[in-house]
Amino acid sequence: MKTQNGFSLIELMIAVAIVGILAAVALPAYTDYVTRGKIPDATSGLASKRVKMEQFFQDNRTYFGAPDCNADTTTSKFFDFSCPDAPTATTYEINAVGKDSMAGFTYTINQAGTRTTVVTAPASTKGWTGNAACWVAKKGGEC
Repeated sequence: MKTQNGFSLIELMIAVAIVGILAAVALPAYTDYVTRGKIPDATSGLASKRVKMEQFFQDNRTYFGAPDCNADTTTSKFFDFSCPDAPTATTYEINAVGKDSMAGFTYTINQAGTRTTVVTAPASTKGWTGNAACWVAKKGGEC
């Protein structure tokens, strides 16, 4: 009698189905993990720029003309930093706007330390939502 070597077609199909199910679960979880890993790029950049703005204010008693409100597209690979409006003597707002894989994320901080997150498409189509009270770090608007 001949012994059989190798796998039968049904065994191979079962193995392929198991790998497919695992990939269907793992891939979205991994992409969310990668996105969460890029968010500190924005939040740490905004925190650093806020400190520099406050140092400028201490030296000049105004935020007007602060160099950290100039557009900054080179500091971060995933975010562009800028002030949407020119700073005044007593107020400023700095934005970190996502680019490339982080498109749709906008993180903001102002002179009072108020942090907000606005999420638009394409990030909003992946289950991310914004929060007017904090910097979002997880899906669903969690801080």
